[in-house]
Amino acid sequence: MGRCMNHQRLHRANSYIRVRNERTGIKLKNKKHHFIACETVLNEMLPYMPAGSSYEAIEPGLHLQPKKLKAVLQDAIDAVTSAADFIILGYGLCSMAVIDLQAAESTLVVPRSDDCIALLLGSQENYRKHLNQEPGTYFLSKGWIESGINIVEEHRQIEERHGKDYAKMVKEMMFKNYTRLALINLGYQNEEHYRQFSRRAAKELDLRFEEIEGTTRLLKKMITGPWDSDFVVAVPGHKINLADFGMK
Repeated sequence: MGRCMNHQRLHRANSYIRVRNERTGIKLKNKKHHFIACETVLNEMLPYMPAGSSYEAIEPGLHLQPKKLKAVLQDAIDAVTSAADFIILGYGLCSMAVIDLQAAESTLVVPRSDDCIALLLGSQENYRKHLNQEPGTYFLSKGWIESGINIVEEHRQIEERHGKDYAKMVKEMMFKNYTRLALINLGYQNEEHYRQFSRRAAKELDLRFEEIEGTTRLLKKMITGPWDSDFVVAVPGHKINLADFGMK
């Protein structure tokens, strides 16, 4: 099982995705794309990305520091905007980390979702449906399990540092409103490994385990289009704002 990466991994090469976005009229053929995503989401994207794709993985632990994540994302955008026609962010709102981001010379594409969980469930609507059915749900996925950045690992680290009694108190405080741990299954190879990890985690955290079916629909659309109403498509120089997400 992976540990938190303390550095960003950068992979760059010219990438040409030969598709056309019929809904927005944006021509994607022979355009240079660069993907910037949380490492946990990028792990889910990689099987569907064309060989030689240009991408950058961002440390998943930055989700806990939205202001720092915003700064890191803006720096990553600034570093490639002169060379990329489209910069695709593998993030949702993510605690407002994408608000005010802009690309001087590129079109920014961002999923119109609260966070990355919607990317694994196929839509923001499906994500909200699951939360409405059971608000106290903690979601796990292959990417989050492999990264080591999840509440299970955090609990174990607290126990190692401060002892079982303190860890138990923190757990009870953190999970008092949670009832279910849900593994999002996208049809992984070695899926039994992730299932068993999630079952053990649910037992350890006193939550009911459930496996829910995910879909790669939104992940694939993010990579190849069409960039329709599921996405914010920000022209060069446009600063992403709450109105882009249908919010005031």
